[in-house]
Amino acid sequence: MFVLITYDVNTATTQGKKRLRKVAKECVNYGHRVQNSVFECEIDCAKWLIVKNKLIDLIDTESDSLRFYYFGDRMKAKIEHIGVDLSLDVTAPLVF
Repeated sequence: MFVLITYDVNTATTQGKKRLRKVAKECVNYGHRVQNSVFECEIDCAKWLIVKNKLIDLIDTESDSLRFYYFGDRMKAKIEHIGVDLSLDVTAPLVF
């Protein structure tokens, strides 16, 4: 499945800055960063539940937020991008 993860972490405190780094690191492990706090993830349902729970455990629900947008398998055909695109198609074959 294709999931778009967005987050906003309050970085007014040292703990907030640490949470931001941890959330970003977790997202990098499972998806591709398309903007500062936006990740595209091509992931199966079982792995998604693990990632989602990890992210929920990392944030402070009183000052941070997470948003998950769920799309079907054919989402790539519906994405329009304008401008510099340094992204890597994670579903394409990797040739060495």
